[in-house]
Amino acid sequence: MTARQAAERHTGVRAATSRPLGADAAVVTLEGGAEVVVKRGQGSGATTAEAAGLRWLGEYGDVPVPAVRGHDDTWLVIDHVAPGAPSREAAERFGRGLAALHARSAPAFGSPPPGGPGEAWIGLAPMRNEPHEDWPTFYARCRVRPYVREAARQGLFTAGETAVFDEVCDRLPDLSPGPEPPARLHGDAWSGNVHWAADGAVWLIDPAAHGGHRETDLAMLRLFGTPLLDHVLGAYDEAARDAGTPLAPGVEARVPLHQLFPLLVHAVLFGGGYVAQALTAARAALRA
Repeated sequence: MTARQAAERHTGVRAATSRPLGADAAVVTLEGGAEVVVKRGQGSGATTAEAAGLRWLGEYGDVPVPAVRGHDDTWLVIDHVAPGAPSREAAERFGRGLAALHARSAPAFGSPPPGGPGEAWIGLAPMRNEPHEDWPTFYARCRVRPYVREAARQGLFTAGETAVFDEVCDRLPDLSPGPEPPARLHGDAWSGNVHWAADGAVWLIDPAAHGGHRETDLAMLRLFGTPLLDHVLGAYDEAARDAGTPLAPGVEARVPLHQLFPLLVHAVLFGGGYVAQALTAARAALRA
């Protein structure tokens, strides 16, 4: 099945044209002018996980996400959102919306979205969503140790370097700021998945959604140059305070701890400088 055929199958509308959008996606224009993005899943359960994540994140409309038109084992079809330019107004609205989205909560740390598989994906890497009673246990078991083991298997970390990550995991109850409820996370909120749209809003795309710690999304926003980040984080902080759920003191010092997960994923997938960055983040987390 082609992308055009997948678009027709899941929308019930004949496709007029198609243009590539990266290696595994296309924008298909339907008769009547509507446009959809058709994405090929990266592995087993990937399309189901992303569809469930988009529906979960979009349930209350706190931050706009593309509507899901349909999916099967291979293809995901969602509405296309025309790109636009960053603006301070959009950044601040996004920050407030993200605070509201996180506050919608999740059943547990590590819980998948309703209807989402336990074996999910973050980009090209497999990702396990398994409910846990507390964040330190979940983060160590499902977000740090599996990728450290894989990196060590690839020869990217020495035994001594692996021990640094083991120490972080062992000390996570002390390194985390204390108990707070599981947040409804996007899970892969790097700048490429923060979509500045033509309608003047910020949309979230390509989620790896799960129940987690809200600081993880905020730390990921910092990784790769999200535009107008100070305005996003300032509006988030104000909204969280107004709701009576301010971030715990020391959030800045905990950024390396929460960036461990995406950095380890990048190290496993791409190697290179991400290996050193992950190790530097682990050591910084221990010093916080």
